[in-house]
Amino acid sequence: MKNDLVVVCGGGGFIGGHLVADLRRQGFTRIRAVDRKPQTGWYQRFPDVENLVLDLDLKGNCYSAVQGAYTVYNLAADMGGMGFIENNKALCMLSVLINTHLLQAVKDLGIQRYFYASSACVYNGDKQRDTNVTALKEEDAYPALPEDGYGWEKLFSERMCRHFREDYGIWTRVARYHNVYGPFGTYDGGREKAPAATCRKVIAAKLAGTNDIEIWGDGHQTRSFMYIDDCLKGTQMLTHSDFVEPINIGSSELVSINQLVDMVEDIAGIKLKRSYNLKAPKGVNGRNSDNTLIQKVFGWEPSTRLRDGMEQTYRWIHDQMIARKEGKAVQSFH
Repeated sequence: MKNDLVVVCGGGGFIGGHLVADLRRQGFTRIRAVDRKPQTGWYQRFPDVENLVLDLDLKGNCYSAVQGAYTVYNLAADMGGMGFIENNKALCMLSVLINTHLLQAVKDLGIQRYFYASSACVYNGDKQRDTNVTALKEEDAYPALPEDGYGWEKLFSERMCRHFREDYGIWTRVARYHNVYGPFGTYDGGREKAPAATCRKVIAAKLAGTNDIEIWGDGHQTRSFMYIDDCLKGTQMLTHSDFVEPINIGSSELVSINQLVDMVEDIAGIKLKRSYNLKAPKGVNGRNSDNTLIQKVFGWEPSTRLRDGMEQTYRWIHDQMIARKEGKAVQSFH
């Protein structure tokens, strides 16, 4: 019911902010957004939403955050792009506190539904050594060899959700996101992911007239990238379904990093000289989402073309960078 309280943990972040905005568009009247960042640092913030600044690493704050809720979305984590997660493994692992404490609060307070945002980083690294990767099926998470730090935390937290469902009857749902991107997200500072980082680098080169770009790795590594609108649809579809196992929510449109750069250059109307930093973090050689299961269960899969999503993302980042260059305040709240 649209007058039931919905709590979005990580509501000041990229995906969380978009989820809050989408819930408002659907007519939900009681939304609580929770994030540990000061509200001035939230990507999207709305005056008709109950906005709370709480560190969800702390157990007591988790109880305060979800009190009275019907549905809880856990999108809160200390994470970023490959540069961040390779160099901050301990910080990434500590996010296990958030999910653990939230699950305890959900159990003790009798909350009906709980969604956990996992990641394709849970998948066995041995299956991602080839750039011509075979798309990853849900069963490829085991035997376990996930991304060190971040991937282990996600896989462990998935199991926590499973056992709280089995032992306590909590309605837990788990999605494995594959590289979500779009506007209103991080594009600089070290936590940004490849689509936003590529847009920023191309825009910076164009504005500065340097006409060069550094690419992490050799550019041949492959990925699929999912636009935020598809992420929101899949997340809510799963949360309110009867499907209980972890499931991929990701695009199956595979591209190399070089192809991603080609695309952003074309959007920008520029061609840059490329240099390759082979010592920089680059992650696995190949990763793609096998969508057989989500098609079978829901008759749907993420379908936004990468080019279309990147055009939207590029325009937003371009406007942000121009505003900064002109010394204008960058407004990310409503």
